[in-house]
Amino acid sequence: MEMKIEDACIEIVQGDITREQVDAIVNAANSGLRGGGGVDGAIHRAGGPAIMEECRKLGGCDTGDAKVTTGGNLAARYVIHAVGPVYRNGKHGEADLLASCYRRSLELALQHGCTSVSFPAISCGVYGYPIPEAAAIAVRTVKAFLKSNRGIIYVRFVLFSEDVRRTFEDALNEARES
Repeated sequence: MEMKIEDACIEIVQGDITREQVDAIVNAANSGLRGGGGVDGAIHRAGGPAIMEECRKLGGCDTGDAKVTTGGNLAARYVIHAVGPVYRNGKHGEADLLASCYRRSLELALQHGCTSVSFPAISCGVYGYPIPEAAAIAVRTVKAFLKSNRGIIYVRFVLFSEDVRRTFEDALNEARES
């Protein structure tokens, strides 16, 4: 499923983000940029040691922010490591921090000359963010960024499971109407 925004496109698919043929993939990272499970572990395994070597030099990353490394052995030139919030109850700034992850990732992609970016569902795994809320924040934030910035022409949400893909598609349909 896709939606056009100005000269750009947002697409939602089910798949493996480590196989994406884009300029940059976004990693749902931890603040220490040490690798981990889920998407983070998969990206580090597929990309090889060059990614971790660069992560060690970055000094970690604050929640809501992002940092860039090589793509290592991945098809993507870059990995943008975005640190999403751990969901507590939605009353501790989680929505703003999650939106910031997506916005900062796109800002860094532009700064590095990227025109295509693939995202996972940041904070929706072990960080426990409710998927419908996270999907709505992700889609709204990306849509707003693409409306006010030129250069990125393709954003793809690559989601591991069918349920998460469907939830992101619902959020994209809601964003069409707003």
